[in-house]
Amino acid sequence: MDLRKLKTLIDLVSESNVSELEITEAEGKVRIVKGGGAVVQQFVAAPVQAATAAPMQPAAVAELAAPAEPSGHVVKSPMVGTFYRSSSPGAKPFVELGSQVKEGETVCIIEAMKILNEIEADKSGTVTRILGENGQAVEYGQPLFVIE
Repeated sequence: MDLRKLKTLIDLVSESNVSELEITEAEGKVRIVKGGGAVVQQFVAAPVQAATAAPMQPAAVAELAAPAEPSGHVVKSPMVGTFYRSSSPGAKPFVELGSQVKEGETVCIIEAMKILNEIEADKSGTVTRILGENGQAVEYGQPLFVIE
């Protein structure tokens, strides 16, 4: 979880009547407890699948924590919102795997605050990966498509 998101959550708990907030994500679990005017936070990292007898080097820990960056040109979300592959629920998706796209062509829609924002390809090429899930929330900068 990035620090900006964590700080925002701490500020929200501080300013609200909520005394405790717990959020679980792929990276781990965050628990924020407000007590006596102070906010206490606790972060628990996600468990590592394989345990080794030898201690891990810092570089090895960083490799485990960072997801692999997809190869090719990555089209990233320019905003926080809900990702949609088509213009309406029954409509054909804007792009499929193997689709040829031109720079400026609409590849998806992100709904933010009840406004549908068309997201355009910023490079011409072939769509080799679709990383966004239809109807799922996306974060700013989250990879959506890979174009080669």
